[in-house]
Amino acid sequence: MQLQTITLKSTLLDHVPSPQSIFPQNPRLTTTVTLPILPPFPIKSWPNSILHCNGTGVSAPSNSQNGTAHDWKLRSSGVKSIDVATLGNLCVDIVLNVPQLPPPSRDARKAYMDQLSASPPDKQYWEAGGNCNVAIAAARLGLDCVTIGHVGNEIYGRFLLDVLQDEGIGMVGMSEDTDGVDTSSASYETLLCWVLVDPSQRHGFCSRADFSKEPAFSWMNKLSAEVKTAIKHSKVLFCNGYGFDELSPALIISALEYAAQVGTSIFFDPGPRGKSLSSGTPEEQRALSYFLSTSDVLLLTSDEAESLTGIRNPITAGQELLRKGLRTKWVVVKMGPRGSILVTKSSISCAPAFKVNVTDTVGCGDSFVAAVAFGFIHNMPTVNTLTIANAVGAATAMGCGAGRNVATLERVIELMRASNLNEDNAFWNELLDQNVNAENITFLSRFGINGSSNSLNHVNLQKVVSELLPKLEYSQLEGKVPS
Repeated sequence: MQLQTITLKSTLLDHVPSPQSIFPQNPRLTTTVTLPILPPFPIKSWPNSILHCNGTGVSAPSNSQNGTAHDWKLRSSGVKSIDVATLGNLCVDIVLNVPQLPPPSRDARKAYMDQLSASPPDKQYWEAGGNCNVAIAAARLGLDCVTIGHVGNEIYGRFLLDVLQDEGIGMVGMSEDTDGVDTSSASYETLLCWVLVDPSQRHGFCSRADFSKEPAFSWMNKLSAEVKTAIKHSKVLFCNGYGFDELSPALIISALEYAAQVGTSIFFDPGPRGKSLSSGTPEEQRALSYFLSTSDVLLLTSDEAESLTGIRNPITAGQELLRKGLRTKWVVVKMGPRGSILVTKSSISCAPAFKVNVTDTVGCGDSFVAAVAFGFIHNMPTVNTLTIANAVGAATAMGCGAGRNVATLERVIELMRASNLNEDNAFWNELLDQNVNAENITFLSRFGINGSSNSLNHVNLQKVVSELLPKLEYSQLEGKVPS
């Protein structure tokens, strides 16, 4: 696809509304929660560590005024002082340029990875990966985030904790009782993912989880009190398919059941693992079915939606997933450079992507998820949610790699001000002409005039941007998030 180079100019508004006009105080959202953290084993504390080595409580770092835009409402009842908690999938990416990607055979790939692992590569090649991408992108939007998972007591674990603290993100360890567990074994170490890039910029991924029939942390068998506290006080619990590489299906289901019990919304992105889970062990199939029926928000690519439903049209595939879901409110379909779709029981929202020069697509989907959570938590109109999600995903694509390289708030604001959409009317017309059944269809357009024709409602991009920018700019000016 031909991409256009754009020049972005960013100047702050001459007049910035007062904090009270944009972020009215909500007493339900100002209570802070102290999360008691119990590390898996005694660890020496290093400067500014998120975890305290004596197991005492620490407050989840706060980046923002929670629930803060005019007329925004919380979807969760009770005091929920954490915006987003991620479950599992905490890893360190080792990003290396290689002359060729590893061979396809299992044994050859294992030997390749063992050779790479023989000695730690230079720290310049390390990056926070997995669900850290979601948490970092969400924190940079001003959301309060914690990660729930396991990291080991070694150089990689300490690196990951330092990155999370620098981004203002809390960490809750999942290990409560390690009696009988050899904490010096490889199964207790921080999970590494080798991200290999060949001269053609193709990516290959491998980790020790690829070569085991058991999850990497199969010794975990129950949720600790600290994990339950974090879930209870979170508005959103995000999980993805890669969580099954670390945690048992039974443990994951127990987290979902508890989240539903305490009124925490569940977000699920099956990712590439969705296909293998659907044909995996009986336990994996049951867990996938549970996710698809009980998640409040499902997020998939169009290929993943087709794989799970057998339906090629992403809109009707989304409607099918919504029909089968017992609690599902939103199904969000990601379509890369074409844009995204959000399906509810009564409406369809479509938003073309922003046009940018793509450097690297790693982390784009995770960043997109973070922005969808931002819109969901704050009850934004669905087309506004897609707009900011597309912008955050595109801003990440302009950088190199994920982790600390995901979208900054500054870049997101610049993209939205430039308002350069990748409008492909032929694609969207064909998609919407395929017997799509919905009471209301909203379509974002750069040049469209606000108004409706039959069930199709055209929304002007500038109107949406004018509603989003004051909220984002206030967070930027207040220094609530890195930029």
